[in-house]
Amino acid sequence: VQLQASGGGLVQAGDSLSLSCAASGSSFSSYVMGWFRQAPGKEREFVAAIRWSGGNRAYADSVKGRFTISKDMAKSTVRLQMNDLKPEDTAVYYCAAEAGLIWGRIRSDTEYAYWGQGTQVTVSS
Repeated sequence: VQLQASGGGLVQAGDSLSLSCAASGSSFSSYVMGWFRQAPGKEREFVAAIRWSGGNRAYADSVKGRFTISKDMAKSTVRLQMNDLKPEDTAVYYCAAEAGLIWGRIRSDTEYAYWGQGTQVTVSS
């Protein structure tokens, strides 16, 4: 399984940005796809997750209402649409994947076996 994250950049507060995670190497039908982020000096934290098959989605409270996770099954891509960005959203964003992950454990980064390389998002005030 390979994950390739892209779409990061430098934006101003209030702007929008869309991240993509291109997945390959599996059918992913049983996978949960997640986005995590890590700011300098902080631990990696959960942002959002989506079940590849079905409509389950989940968000961290800090991004709920501003971020939207979606999937494009034809392109094997998961996207994270980020609106109304805030300086505190500045971090390296990682996509992750795990097969058969129990939904109650999606917020733990240790549950994911596969990780993309990370993409930097910087939000200036």
